[in-house]
Amino acid sequence: MFSPERTPAVRCDGLTRRYGERVALDAVSLTVAPGERLLLTGGNGAGKTTLLRVLATVLRPHAGEVAIDGHLLPRDARKVRPAIGYVGHEPLVYPVLTARENLELYAALYGVGRERIEQVLDLAGLDGRGGDPAGELSRGLRQRLGLARAMLHSPSLLLLDEPTTGLDEDGRERLRGALIAHRGAAVIATHEPDWFAGLEHGRLRLAAGRAA
Repeated sequence: MFSPERTPAVRCDGLTRRYGERVALDAVSLTVAPGERLLLTGGNGAGKTTLLRVLATVLRPHAGEVAIDGHLLPRDARKVRPAIGYVGHEPLVYPVLTARENLELYAALYGVGRERIEQVLDLAGLDGRGGDPAGELSRGLRQRLGLARAMLHSPSLLLLDEPTTGLDEDGRERLRGALIAHRGAAVIATHEPDWFAGLEHGRLRLAAGRAA
């Protein structure tokens, strides 16, 4: 459980985000301690993806306060981005590059060595597909590659948007293993909360932009 002496991995206080006149997040407040995993649940349009995109520094909040590891957003976005691993609805990989080349590109950005590339390829079950162009991989294998990319630099905060989408049984088990191995915090949006039983430390249900 969260200790007040520890700086939260994530803290939102009254977070509000709009798209035009539509309110996607309405004064949402939450706290995630280092090492904790929080599930975001709720129906389509409840704001789960929007919340993850704000935490990933892709979107700016319109009101309220958001902090990652004690750094306020959007003011300190550049400081926190290296500590974040994010997998959205798209795996954010380059289709013309091979799976390994994609990871080599991100490894250069994060200053990560080749040994770690091979570790995450194995973790995702892609050790035999590293030479395949990402654009030729199936949806499920691209999802695995996105997870490998997000975990490449051992982020202190992992943000996953519907990470089970497109995964077969082996892919799901590898996702489970990756979450168990991850030592940082994680915020996970999902329509399958029961699948994460035993992996979560808490749940937050969003309803029409509010925390229910």
